[in-house]
Amino acid sequence: MKITIIGAGNMGGAIARGFAAGKVFAAGNITCCDRSDATLEALSKDVPGIGVSKDNVQAVKGADIVLFAVKPWILPAAVEEVKEALDYKRQLIISIAAGVGTERLAELFSREGTLPQIVYLIPNIAVEVGAGVFFYCTANATRKSLDLVQKLFGQVGFAKQVEEKQMSAGTALASCGIAYVFRYIRANVEGGVEMGFYPKDAQEIVLGTIKGAVELLQAHGTHPEQEVDKVTTPGGITIKGLNAMEEAGFSNAVIKGLKAGK
Repeated sequence: MKITIIGAGNMGGAIARGFAAGKVFAAGNITCCDRSDATLEALSKDVPGIGVSKDNVQAVKGADIVLFAVKPWILPAAVEEVKEALDYKRQLIISIAAGVGTERLAELFSREGTLPQIVYLIPNIAVEVGAGVFFYCTANATRKSLDLVQKLFGQVGFAKQVEEKQMSAGTALASCGIAYVFRYIRANVEGGVEMGFYPKDAQEIVLGTIKGAVELLQAHGTHPEQEVDKVTTPGGITIKGLNAMEEAGFSNAVIKGLKAGK
């Protein structure tokens, strides 16, 4: 099976690297297209044997999956460039352009009244290390194609089919959400430095703590507050810290941030 990725920037490149590292696709069965020589050179260096091209039309020929990893405002031009070269009977089309839903995708790909199978998918950048989170939906893809999407992306993280009305919320929680996690980590590290740790040591401690918290929740299947209760004693320092954070608007700030990005 071969995949062509149109757009090898941050997200397209991360998907290519993740697929190759996870052996989802052999490097030689992945072709990435981009206008930037530097981007393609970096990808070739990171993934020996990967196919790179600046010719989108040629690159989509022979692919089983064509994944459009371009910005939403670039997508119409990218589709128009390759539309006539696509094999609508055989190829599966995946778009990760945020906010461009299935109705608009159908308009873009319509060719003399016919459509390919199209999947609208939202990834996050952790796909590069096999820990991505993916939401996807479709208006016309077959069950077989959706099972393929689940299988492929499930090998490089967590993949879930949702209703299209949930896609924007999924984007906020996972695609944007990973940036919010990075900011939380940064704040923790800065706090650790203020309290006396070197930045490198503080970050190591914070990352280990977050990893442990995630693994506990996954192992127990519990609600976060149940685990909070286990480490908060009456009059203890943990509950004082939590209350100080809530007084500063911690939970409300997180919810507002998520809703702002929806």
